[in-house]
Formats: sequence, C-alpha cells, structure tokens
Amino acid sequence: MSLIRMSSPHVTRSNTSSGVMQLVILAMIPGILALTLFFGWGTLIQVAICLASGLAFEALALKMRGLPISRYLGDYSATVTALLLAVSIPPSAPLWIGIVGMFVAILFAKQVYGGIGNNPFNPAMVAYALLLVSFPVQMTSWNLPYVLSGSEGWSIPAISESLSLIFAGSSEMMDAYTGATPLDILRNRDGFTTEEMWRSNQTLIEGAAAYHALSAAWFMGGIYLIYKKVFTWHTPVSILATLGLVSAIAYGVDPSNFVDPFNHLTLGATMLAAFFIATDPVSSATSNRGRIVFGMGIGLLIFIIRTWGNYPDAVAFSVLLMNLAAPMIDHYTQPRSYGHKRARLGPKGE
Repeated sequence: MSLIRMSSPHVTRSNTSSGVMQLVILAMIPGILALTLFFGWGTLIQVAICLASGLAFEALALKMRGLPISRYLGDYSATVTALLLAVSIPPSAPLWIGIVGMFVAILFAKQVYGGIGNNPFNPAMVAYALLLVSFPVQMTSWNLPYVLSGSEGWSIPAISESLSLIFAGSSEMMDAYTGATPLDILRNRDGFTTEEMWRSNQTLIEGAAAYHALSAAWFMGGIYLIYKKVFTWHTPVSILATLGLVSAIAYGVDPSNFVDPFNHLTLGATMLAAFFIATDPVSSATSNRGRIVFGMGIGLLIFIIRTWGNYPDAVAFSVLLMNLAAPMIDHYTQPRSYGHKRARLGPKGE
C-alpha cells in the first residue's frame, strides 16, 4: 500500500509583504486624487517630498545596519509610510515638515526597533504626532477646499503657487488659501450652538461636501483592501461603529453642543485611520476579537479627544495610545487553541 502525500489545503495563494504594500498603495490612489482635486497640487508635491526623503533615510539606515538596500527597499513599507504621512500633513506645509517627519518615521519609529515587523507604533503616526506637537502652526494651516459652486467657491493654488508655498513659505499667500477645518470650527464655537455654526459658517456650508467626498474615497480604498483580504473587517468596523454609536448618543442627548455621528465619520481623517492606519498588522492586535477591542478603543478615544481635548481630529493620538495597549489586548483575547477548553493566558490558563 503506497502512501499518497498531498499539500495542505489551508494555504490557497502566496502573499508577500511587498505584494500587500503594493495593494495598499493602489488603494490609496482614490484618496490622493481626491485630496489633489479638492485641496490643490500641494498634496502631490508633499507625496514627492516624503517619498524622496523617506527612501533616502531608509537606504541610509539599511546601509548603517549592513543590510542589502535593494532587497529591503523593495518591500515598499517605506513607500506606504511616506504616503500616509504625506496625506496627513497640510498640502501647503513647508518643505522641511515632510523631511523632518520622514526622518522621525523611518529612523526613530521604524529602524531603531529593527525595521519592518518590529515597530510597536505606527511610524507615520509617530511622526505626525511629533510634528503636530512641535510645529502646531504649520501643521494646522490646511488649505480651504475647492468648492464646485461657481465663482463664489474658493480656488486652489496653481502648481507654481503650491511650489512657492512649500519651498518659499509666503505668509501672505498662505493666508489667502488656508483656514480652519470643519472639526476645528465645530469645536471652537465661541458660544454658538452646533446648528448655528452650520447655518452661518462658510466653510461648513460650502466646503463640507469636499470632506465628505474625501472620506468616501478613503472608504472605497478600504473596501477594496478588505475584498483583497489584506486585512479583515474587524478593526475598521469596530472603529466606525464605536465612534458612530458614542457620537449618536451624545448628539441625541445634547444636539446643540455635540457633532452628529455622520460628520464625526466623514469630516476628519476617520476613514483614513479606520482602513489604512489602524489596520497596520505590526502595531495592532492580532486576533479577531482583539482587533474588535483595539478598534473600539480607537473609536472611543477619537470621540473623547475631539470633544474635550485640544486636537480636533485626534486620530494619531488615539491610534498611538491603542498601539501601546495592543500587547495587553493580545494577552487577554487569545483564541482558544484546538483541543483546549479555553485560551491559554498564562500559568492559570494552561
């Protein structure tokens, strides 16, 4: 009797780090195009700056560590980090903002810990948080959105003007194109109710649609990644559901002082965080149950910081705090091993 040897049926296709990163890059294209359409050419210039400096810092770190540069640059992880930081900073931010951010993201938040697969925090969010705390003026000077409503709408800077804003930093030109974001406006109401702000503020009346469209672009890219099985639905859905539920309760109790759930989900970087930042497999929880807890924590922290904190978007700090909690979440949400009645949680759970 001969023994027939067959391969395992559990693995149906190969998947590599570079392949996953390329899918993430592809999924980010709609969001990058939407940012460029509504906020100007500065987004593409920031992408170029972050890519060039990020790859240079990655190559430098790899050379210092004695690792093959071409092999590790080919995993596209530095490219994804550069794209995430580029779409997180204002399109008209000075040249040095992107360079300093990538220096921190690559050298301190990634390579110091051993490179890809070893970083406990999301590198792009570490860089963004440091930039926001250190340079609040430059990091909060966001372009007003282009409004498709005729001559009354704001215009976006031309390519030449975007280059002048980024490389020369003209303050007069900056004032002409930048303004407060909707979340910042709704947080600093100066005694007005939320409804009164929606009726009187031009950015909210004419510009909110641009932010909704941008969130829709990130949402479409995220759904594509779930379809391609780059990550599961657990983290994104738990973030959006938690933020939506908590904000709905607060808005239902006091609509005059709280933002409604739809605008919490679509006026800031919530969709970007839910699908492209919090789903980082290295710095997030590992089990499906753990990902749900991880996402719930991010959604709750976003609402708390946006409502009572000093930072209107709150995505970076929420993700970093939950990155810190990810090992503890993994410890208490381990799945049950096959053949055991309960999960192994240490000596008492064996």
